[in-house]
Parts: sequence; structure tokens; C-alpha cells
Amino acid sequence: MGQAFNIAMDLDFDLFMTIMEWIGTVAFAVSGAVVAIRHDLDYYGIGFLAIITAVGGGIVRDVLVNRNLPASLADPTYAIASIVTAAVVIFSYRKIQRIGHLVSIADAIGLAAFTAVGCRVAVITQHPKMFVIITMGVLTGTFGGVLRDVFVQEVPYCFRREVYAVASIIGAIAFYMSYNYAGLTVAMICAFAVTLTVRMYAIFKDLHLGKVKKHDR
Repeated sequence: MGQAFNIAMDLDFDLFMTIMEWIGTVAFAVSGAVVAIRHDLDYYGIGFLAIITAVGGGIVRDVLVNRNLPASLADPTYAIASIVTAAVVIFSYRKIQRIGHLVSIADAIGLAAFTAVGCRVAVITQHPKMFVIITMGVLTGTFGGVLRDVFVQEVPYCFRREVYAVASIIGAIAFYMSYNYAGLTVAMICAFAVTLTVRMYAIFKDLHLGKVKKHDR
């Protein structure tokens, strides 16, 4: 009975992980495609930006944890899903652009999902220390967006607008605190929920981190 329960829990967790990864992939692909269209990129550029936004953070994370081959390269379905998402955005852009906060909302969902995924990778690769968990969570959650903005020659969004990377940090801390008491699945749910809540609150309340005030001489 106990063994059957453990198998069921493993299956449920695998399903949960798959859902999180797909949410993050599609959400970031949407934001990458929309940004590409706004910068007047061609179809190849739109597809490329969708892919790099969706998988860029995961590739950097997997290189740091010394995986033989990053997950998004070992499994091409992530890139394929990004291309399909980009195609949907291209054909429905006129409707999509009416949603004022679309990029920010898609980014927030992707940030939350991939922060949780990155934290999990830190744990399963035997690096459960708080600093490593936070680093893996933030890199996975933010670096795809950093690459997206660099390719369109903008200062990365997470360095200049609202509470972005900080939301990922808070979510990763929530993961670490809950993992020690409630296990991996609950920790991932907490990381996703906390990151998304903080990020969405910052978007709709227009909250920003402080900046150095420059005075002209």
C-alpha cells in the first residue's frame, strides 16, 4: 500500500513538473515573440527570440550545474513549443496587442514557473544550500528575459523596471523555507505562488526599486 502511494506521488510530481515547465516555456515564448514583433523583427527573428527567451535561462543553469547536455537541447519539444507559440502570436498579434500588460503578465508567469524549476534543479543536483537554490532559481527565471532584451539592444528589463528579479529571489527563499518542512512539491508550489504574487503586485501597483538620484553639476 505504501509503495503504491509513493508511486502515485512520484507520478503526480512528474505531472506537476511537466506542467510547470510547459507554463514557463509558453509564457516566456509569448513575451519573446511579442517583443520581437514590437521591434520589427522578421519571422526568423520572432521565432529565435521566442526560443531564446523560453530556454536561455535553463541552458545557463544546466551549464552551471555541469549537466552533460542542457535539458532544452536534449529534448527539442521545448524549442518546438516555442516556435508554435511564436506562430500563434504572429497570426493573432492584432488581438494580442490590445492587452496592455501582456508581455509583463506572460513574463510574470514564466518567471514564477522557472524560478520554481530552477530551485528544484539545485536540490536534485545535490546543491540544497540556500545561496545555490536562490542563484539557480533567479538565473532560470530571469536570464531568458535578459538575453531577449540584449538581442533587441535594450537594457534588460529586470535591471530597470519594477520588482522583477527581487520577486524571483523572494520566491526562491520561500522554496528553501518550505522545502525543509514540507518537501519538494509543496516548495515548488510556494515558489511559484510567491514569485507570481510579488511580481503581479509590482506590475499593477507600479512598484519599482530605488535608483541613485543623479544631480547635474
